[in-house]
Amino acid sequence: MVAHPNSGERETMELDTEQLDRAALAILSLTLHDENRVWKGIDWAITDRLHEKGLVHDPVGRTKSLALTDESLAVAEAALKEFFSTT
Repeated sequence: MVAHPNSGERETMELDTEQLDRAALAILSLTLHDENRVWKGIDWAITDRLHEKGLVHDPVGRTKSLALTDESLAVAEAALKEFFSTT
């Protein structure tokens, strides 16, 4: 089950971890290099596109995390439900 910490308003949902793991591998494979290695983070082109769409704050900088916008939090929650919810 996934519950978003710091947000008592969001519901807890069960996730299909098999689908989630497959999606994570698909995303990781976008950074494939040297035959079988991938970067641990998301490709910068993706974060740049998300920034251009107004879904994350400026991704350029030294931090290893991204700040999501209110709109992107709603998009992420809807995507979790659509793609990975088992309920």
